[in-house]
Amino acid sequence: MHRLNHIICFIGIAAIAVFLPQKAAAQNGHGIYDTIRVDACIEANGDTIPCAWLDPFSIKSKLYGKWKKQYAEWTRLRNAVYVTYPYAISASKVMNEINAKLVNVTDKGKRKAIILAREKDLKKEFADKLTQLSVYQGKVLMKLINRQTGNNCYEIIDSYKGHFNAAFWQTVALLFGSNLRQDYNPNGDDKAMEMIVRDVEAMYGVRR
Repeated sequence: MHRLNHIICFIGIAAIAVFLPQKAAAQNGHGIYDTIRVDACIEANGDTIPCAWLDPFSIKSKLYGKWKKQYAEWTRLRNAVYVTYPYAISASKVMNEINAKLVNVTDKGKRKAIILAREKDLKKEFADKLTQLSVYQGKVLMKLINRQTGNNCYEIIDSYKGHFNAAFWQTVALLFGSNLRQDYNPNGDDKAMEMIVRDVEAMYGVRR
């Protein structure tokens, strides 16, 4: 009996220790967690709610099947654009330079000399680099040249080197599964390429 009284007394003290602070807090209009500071946001209806901001994070999942294949194709195209885009820009500048020099030059011999002189300079500057491109990168380069100049590669060669040379290089291109006459369609088949090019242009501050 004496032991039971001790137990009852202990329970009573514990109850007072636990519930008395809560009762006092309730009488003051505060809860036990009211001392925790949080940010507040005011909603459109005037209510105030607690707010918290999380650090930025990203969620990634493993790619399967066709999504993995599409990502691989996108990565390949993006890398090819990064490699060949500077050459397309250079080609556009060279064409503008040649066209400027050919203005009012009607003599075929003089026109040919102007083109050949610039061609020699281009070979010294770009021949080694361009021969290191893969067939796929070469196709992308032709697309980008079309984008920058408004003419496909067949038309460019035909204009500067004549129909025979254009036909010859078209035959070579076809043997490698390519086509000098391929056009550039930014809203169709080349939409993905156009998106990548625009990202590159934004990166370097290029304006069209």
